[in-house]
Order: sequence, then structure tokens, then C-alpha cells
Amino acid sequence: MADLKLTNVEKTYGGTVNVLNDINLDINKGELIVFVGPSGCGKSTLLRMIAGLEKITGGTLEIDGMEMNDMPPAQRGIAMVFQSYALYPHMTVRENMSFALKIAKKSKEEIDAAVAKAAKILQLEEYLDRLPKALSGGQRQRVAIGRSIVRDPKVYLFDEPLSNLDAALRVATRIEIARLKESMPDSTMIYVTHDQVEAMTLADKIVVLANKGIAQVGSPLELYERPQNEFVAQFIGSPAMNLFAGEITKTGATTEIRLALGTTVVANVKTVKAAMGKAVNVGVRPEDLTTDGAFAVLEGDVNYTEALGEVTLIYVDRADGKDPYIAKLPGIHENLRGKSISLKAVPEKLHVFDAASGLRLE
Repeated sequence: MADLKLTNVEKTYGGTVNVLNDINLDINKGELIVFVGPSGCGKSTLLRMIAGLEKITGGTLEIDGMEMNDMPPAQRGIAMVFQSYALYPHMTVRENMSFALKIAKKSKEEIDAAVAKAAKILQLEEYLDRLPKALSGGQRQRVAIGRSIVRDPKVYLFDEPLSNLDAALRVATRIEIARLKESMPDSTMIYVTHDQVEAMTLADKIVVLANKGIAQVGSPLELYERPQNEFVAQFIGSPAMNLFAGEITKTGATTEIRLALGTTVVANVKTVKAAMGKAVNVGVRPEDLTTDGAFAVLEGDVNYTEALGEVTLIYVDRADGKDPYIAKLPGIHENLRGKSISLKAVPEKLHVFDAASGLRLE
């Protein structure tokens, strides 16, 4: 398998419309990297640039130390699984999976061995003689993945492969992809999705794209526990992190912050004396707001609840009329609707960001 290196990569259309800028990224052999970001952020465009389906406007792409900017897609050692299955309807599963090898004039023995290996990995052995119309959506997607596996590529690229499946099939196929990665530990995979659950459960590292560049790279838990800016803080996690405007009123071993709501919180953030009076935004994830924390963060009226069984989402009115704050309380709390509530947190669960730059304060 292969290492990938992107250095100062850019993408511009028509010489004027810049969609990606200054992309610097190292992907190590055997990693499963997930690109996430809002619609239009360029994640699929970046994937297509790696595949050779989009021209790189600036910078360099290297695979195993060789520059690939002008290398045709067929010579990059890459296999791509698209959002649509793109199977040949008149061919059996076996024929679909072996087609690329036949075009490459591989021997019958090589083809049979490659198809048998891929079918075993993907649990498709009993479906090899079926046509695509006789398969479920999840099985068709597995065939599309198998068509890539038989080629034994250096890098696998997945462009939102589960987006056409219903909820139950998405879960089942996501688990199958995770098992596939475990069975092929040396395979390098790059996966594009807008689904946070896919990103958090599949990735070794997540690349969050925003504002034409990379907002943060890290393991799923690094992005969840230590987002480096407000965008990542609110993009990773569902529901999104709550942000409370405030001002630093005391610094030292810990930091006191007076929130615009009128409450004072203590955060485990060491700041310099010059930070006194600095405008900040304090972030608290909905699941970290409780009714029995160290100190009150938010007091207000509950205008709506959503009982999901294992948790209840609590929506608290805001005086400024903006979207309500959200807390995620364990258990069922339907009786809170229309009542006042005091939501609390502990210092370890607070995230503090510079109000001007949006960057995390360490």
C-alpha cells in the first residue's frame, strides 16, 4: 500500500474561482482517513484530485514519493468507489468484479483467485452468479467495493458510498466497511462523507474541511475533546456545541469567565495576565450540561423537549431570540417542558475560544 503527501495543493476553476487553497496533508500507509465538512467545502473535489479526475491547479500530490500531478488516473494505483454503485446490470457479480482484470489481460487463474479472495472478504461468495437486480442495496455496494479490491490498488477512495442506502442498511454497511479495513490492515483508504457517525466510527484520522482549507486534522476523539476552533467545535458532535459569550474576569491556575447570561464559570484554561477582559466564547456540549454539575452555566425556560428513550433533548429559550440552547439529559424528562431549569457543568468540560479569531485558548 502507499503513503500520500499533499503539499500546498490548490484548486481553481477558470483561473478565478478558488475552491481549495493551501492543502497540506500527510497520509500514512494503512490509515483510513475521512474527509468531512459542510456541503460545498471541496471534500469530493479533493478526492477527485487525488484520483486524477480533477486537475491540480497548484502544489503537488505524491504517492510513495512519486509526484502524481500529471499522471493519468489509470497509472496512479488508485481504485475509487462512487456514491452510485455503477454496476453493469447485464453482468453477474463475478463478471462485474472481474471486468477490470479482463481489460488488463490478466490470466484466468489470476482473475479467479482475485475474485474469490474479494468475495470471501466481503461475504459475497454465494452471490457470485447473481445479477445486480437480485441484490439488496448493501450487497450492490459490497460488489462495487469488491470491484476495487480485485485490482489490489495502492489507495482506496470512497466518495460517500453509503448515501444512497436507507438508515438500517447504512449501519450494516458501515460495519462491513469497518470489518473490511480490519481484514486489510495495510490498505490506505480515504473516505468522504457528510455523516458524522461514519466519520467518528470509521476514521483513524478525520480531516475537517472549511473555508477552502483544512480546519483541523486529528483522531475522532481529539476533534471531539479538543477542537482547535469554533467551527470544528460546532461541526463535530450532534447536537452542536452550545456557545456562550463572555469575558475573562480572573486569570491564574484557572480562569473565571463572566458570561453574558449573568453567570460566572471556571475553566481549566491557563491564560496570561494580558488576557484579563478578553472577549471569549465558552463552549459546552449538550451532553455535558447536567442538572447537578459544579456550577450553573445556564438558567432559563424549557420551550421544547424531545424524548429519544435513552436521552432527552432539552431546548432552552434565549433572550436574544436566536436558536435555543440544547442539553442532552440521560433518561426521559418530558415533564420539564414549560418549566425553568438550571443547567450546570464542570470545568473539565468547558471549551474556551477567542471571540475575535474563533481559536481555542489553551
